[in-house]
Amino acid sequence: MQKRLRSIVADDDPQMLAAVASSVAECGIEVTRVDSGAELVRRLASPDADRYDLIVTDVSMPWMSGLQVARAAQQAGLQTPTLFITALKDHNIDVQIDALGKNALLLRKPFGLDQLIDAIHSLMSGLPKTGA
Repeated sequence: MQKRLRSIVADDDPQMLAAVASSVAECGIEVTRVDSGAELVRRLASPDADRYDLIVTDVSMPWMSGLQVARAAQQAGLQTPTLFITALKDHNIDVQIDALGKNALLLRKPFGLDQLIDAIHSLMSGLPKTGA
């Protein structure tokens, strides 16, 4: 029996957090929800942070953005695939996410839940299938 994949989903908008977390769960991935960049960095800094197989985070959150958290996690040695979501139209975001490498994808709001699921499958294609 293969282990069930685990994810952490971060968004400061409660409705978006619920919708995204639900879609991730529909992919058979266990979900931990957090509502801020501060909580995301706290969870990723914990000794068992490598337990997450996927990070889904809003780019723009109070205190610390999803991009800042991802860069800090990468500098700490975490190579967890990360899906960024944003409504911001800033082209610089694309450049910053591209700089994070092949384990990072961007999905712009508004998006359909099918697009979200497709992006998750694309990002997770190198990982084993879930045992859910």
